Amino acid sequence: MNKKFYITTPIYYPSDKLHIGHAYCTVAADTMARYKRMQGYDVMFLTGTDEHGQKIELKAAEKGVTPKQYVDNIVAGIKDLWKLLNISNDRFIRTTDDYHEKAIQKIFRQLYDNGDIYKGHYKGWYCTPCESFWTETQLKDGKCPDCGRDVTLSEEEAYFFRLSKYADKLLKYYEDHPGFIEPQSRQNEMINNFIKPGLEDLCVSRTSFKWGVPVDFDDKHVIYVWVDALSNYITAMGYGSDDDSDFQKYWPADIHLVGKEIVRFHTIIWPAMLMSLNLPLPKKVFGHGWLVIGGGKMSKSKGNVVDPVLLCDRYGVDAIRYFLMREIPFGSDGNFTNESLISRINSDLANDLGNLVSRTVAMIIKYFGGTLSDVNIPDELDNELIELARQTKSSAESYLDNMQFSNALSEIWKLISRTNKYIDETMPWVLAKDESKKDRLNTVMYNLCEAIRIAAILITPFMPSTPAKIADQIGIDEKYMTWDSAGQWGIMPRNITVAKGDTLFPRIDPVKELAQLEAIVPTKEPADDKKSDETKADIAKGNEKASVPEGIASLITIDDFAKVELKAAKIISCEPVKRAKKLLCLQLDDGDKGRQVVSGIAKWYKPEDLINKTVIVVSNLKPAKLCGVESQGMILAADAGEDDVKVVFLDESVPAGSKIR
Repeated sequence: MNKKFYITTPIYYPSDKLHIGHAYCTVAADTMARYKRMQGYDVMFLTGTDEHGQKIELKAAEKGVTPKQYVDNIVAGIKDLWKLLNISNDRFIRTTDDYHEKAIQKIFRQLYDNGDIYKGHYKGWYCTPCESFWTETQLKDGKCPDCGRDVTLSEEEAYFFRLSKYADKLLKYYEDHPGFIEPQSRQNEMINNFIKPGLEDLCVSRTSFKWGVPVDFDDKHVIYVWVDALSNYITAMGYGSDDDSDFQKYWPADIHLVGKEIVRFHTIIWPAMLMSLNLPLPKKVFGHGWLVIGGGKMSKSKGNVVDPVLLCDRYGVDAIRYFLMREIPFGSDGNFTNESLISRINSDLANDLGNLVSRTVAMIIKYFGGTLSDVNIPDELDNELIELARQTKSSAESYLDNMQFSNALSEIWKLISRTNKYIDETMPWVLAKDESKKDRLNTVMYNLCEAIRIAAILITPFMPSTPAKIADQIGIDEKYMTWDSAGQWGIMPRNITVAKGDTLFPRIDPVKELAQLEAIVPTKEPADDKKSDETKADIAKGNEKASVPEGIASLITIDDFAKVELKAAKIISCEPVKRAKKLLCLQLDDGDKGRQVVSGIAKWYKPEDLINKTVIVVSNLKPAKLCGVESQGMILAADAGEDDVKVVFLDESVPAGSKIR
């Protein structure tokens, strides 16, 4: 097998409580790994834990255990979580593994021998939770710019890596390798915020604590996190060991998947280290966004973490995996709410997919005793469904290849929605009343099962347990569930026998469930305790005492604003509305099922000038008819002067479906 694919997640810092944000990154990597395996790739999927550092040493001392005992207990929990989430990682590395520590010492010495590590004296501000050093100018209000917590002045002897030496080489590499950093906005941030202002040499050893890999030629120093943690991607493959065959086989990595807060470590420090070692750089570093609550990143210290174990136990693993990959365009930040979770489960999983399977199986049992025959009586009504089913695999692949998981699922759900519509078009209950149309009814039932089969294959990377349940219900063997077969129509035997199974995704009572869920998994922004009780009461009533600035109609509360859903949408087509000189009818890709919007901008824009532009749409506006044409939302535009209007366009890099906040 010639096709190889190596994907990594960051190695996670041992925390007493992993939250849904950690699961987000790992589920994304697992989805990609499963997709590539189904395509026939030899996949290596690596994850693990970063276990050294001063913070671990301090926490272990507080608990009266050794640092190794402390991390051993936590790592067991992380592995259990990955098992629960059905993560298919091929390897799990711990930075306390003997082979890793030996390789790190060799790497440190090699960097030293190459002249890129030298001894010096460090004085600066240190954030223990982030394990990061900062200069005075980098601090924000005297605190860590990453986490906002207190920093301490640190002064000690240290070894430094000549990071400044590689600034020009990094810029040249970015230029020569477009797509190395994605999304593009992350690359712009690295260049403008870090490299152009001037890279400083990097502290890569410490003497103020002992919990780390010792420098083998100067044992009062321990090797600091950047060399230790970042090198896991090659040490896990055997680099620096007696057997580096896996390193030779899989390196360079195809994708380092990381959170946006550590993109600079993976696109500046890590590539510079690899350049010093004269090793190839990874092909891509993808910095995904955060799951946020109330506009803020989830963190244990803020008390706003969402427990993935609780959610999986309550709704099922595949439902949570689907939500994580469907709700938020990958690369962007996305707000986690209980409302959006329940809505996705009810609308997409229970109503669309689950109901489609149960209805189809129930009709085959009712009309044919559970077994179809070999007859095939086609009709023109079948053509659109068959063509869409054939095309969905390639359209989903085009998005998956670019890590656009939400859009890929949107394409798959178009097939699921179209299959549901096919039931309404063919009206099996009417066909069943006419004995002469029983063969046609048989064909309709087969077409439903074949479309379901294709959809089930395509959701496999996202929801690995559900497709087998679907296959059992529609009575097909796993040999018909291969990725290649998802692009073919009619390969499933016609004389299948279905079997009624458990409901795939039970519908949830949203009012009752949300009340219970909010009590155990609060996702609403907590009230500001600094406000007086009187002010809080005013806010709750929507009449907070405040002056209204001139030119503002009235003040609204944050709850009022939260009712408006704004999304990025790409204009797919545009044409004038007949009998309406001012109106244009726009067809939008909103990252979901698509929508039609009518806008009064014909005076200022020609239809052909709007194609492929990305706009902001009010997506939860009640539909209305304008000159007889339904408008399912409204696009945002600005009054740009007397008798002039400018539509608000977004950068093309913003994915369709991104939430605007």
